[in-house]
Amino acid sequence: MRAQIGRAQSIGVAMEAMDPQYGTVPLLLIAAGAVAVLLFLIMKVKLHAFVSLVLVSVLTAVAVKFPPGDIPDVLMSGFSSTIGGVALLVAFGVMLGRLLEVTGGAQTLADTLIGRFGEKRAPFALGVASLLFGFPIFFDAGLVVFVPIILTVARRFGGSVLYYALPAAGAFAAMHAVVPPHPGPVAAANLIGANVGLTLLVGIPIAVLGWYLGVMLVSRFLAARVNVPLTDIVFGEVERGENGDEPDWRPPSFGTVLMLLLLPLVLISFNTVLSTLVESGVLEEGQDWVGFLSLLGITPVALLITVIVAIVVLGRPNASMATVTRIVDQALGPVCSIILITGAGGMFGGVLKLSGIGDALSGSLSDLGISVILQAFVIAALLRIAQGSATVALTTTGGLIASAVADANLSDFKLALIVVVIAAGATVLSHVNDSGFWLVSRLFGMDEKTTLKTWTVMETTLGLAVFAIAYLLWLVT
Repeated sequence: MRAQIGRAQSIGVAMEAMDPQYGTVPLLLIAAGAVAVLLFLIMKVKLHAFVSLVLVSVLTAVAVKFPPGDIPDVLMSGFSSTIGGVALLVAFGVMLGRLLEVTGGAQTLADTLIGRFGEKRAPFALGVASLLFGFPIFFDAGLVVFVPIILTVARRFGGSVLYYALPAAGAFAAMHAVVPPHPGPVAAANLIGANVGLTLLVGIPIAVLGWYLGVMLVSRFLAARVNVPLTDIVFGEVERGENGDEPDWRPPSFGTVLMLLLLPLVLISFNTVLSTLVESGVLEEGQDWVGFLSLLGITPVALLITVIVAIVVLGRPNASMATVTRIVDQALGPVCSIILITGAGGMFGGVLKLSGIGDALSGSLSDLGISVILQAFVIAALLRIAQGSATVALTTTGGLIASAVADANLSDFKLALIVVVIAAGATVLSHVNDSGFWLVSRLFGMDEKTTLKTWTVMETTLGLAVFAIAYLLWLVT
């Protein structure tokens, strides 16, 4: 085991040490060509997305002149880091979702939301709930947990799934990109010397207003023009008991369902909040109780605990353990493709990142001769488009403009706005080099063209809305 860990660490060091073999323009052309070839293979040739992503990743690694002996490590670096984070989240998330759907828990929550907000406001209700749950939970974890609720509401009212999926997914995306204690904005704030607490207070209202303008309103427009039918990722034939009889599922109460959704929220809060407090010096690192609560708050562990609790409170009162086990096992089959494709998307993005395109682009853009707030947005947006990762774009941009920000002698409020603007740039144009693009595509049963026309457009309008709000505040302060 120690040998394996050492090898993984040495691979990481080797990856960081690789220098680009081309200048900025050739690297940009290679990246653009790789994206074009990938879209051609998937959309025109109809080659499976997983095969296409791996093939183009290999070709791109060769094109940027990685040493042949290093290419396997280059490919596995992006793939393993992405799939390592996604596989457990998706697996536990769909298990929880399947239990909620089969036992009637998702329907209970949907009925309660609709009863409180009304049918016409169901998408808004899903979005508001996602904003609340997205505060401490990462984008992918929150979205996977919410998928059964989104699909339950969509199944009840019909129409395009986008009416319900985009407001919720966009809410998780907004909170993940803009609001501490998520890692991207925290890292950017620390790099430019912004106060994390003030960034939180400034970021929340901007993220919420940006979500309403750039997601909620835009989702209505997109859903009215693009029909996405209900996917069967979570839904399917209800598992029968050992003797062929269907278990007599008694729908759980709203309080039980809410408890199951709040449980990972609370557990994950332990990790995110405690990590922020340790980094800011409020708590001392290495304390046993901090380590224990942080362990419970690691997202896969929090979801594992939630699934076990769901089995106890939803499954066992209604069916045998064997039946419950078959139900959760039944949920895993359809998501294998999602996990592999998302991992391959991370592979492609990782190849682009390790090619040096981000460093080359950053060096070319570090002295643009424009105001620091516009510079922050442009650099973050171009880095996001080039290599796919919003978190990498946030942290890289923060480091690049740190000296310019220091020279500008900005107030604490404007420093917080700089962080928000970096996050806005790091949100736009999610496309095929972003693992989140593939997660959304597969969870809601969309092909690549449809995802580009909807998710990519909505992420861009979200980023532009957040930037516009922050820029207006910048001008009046």
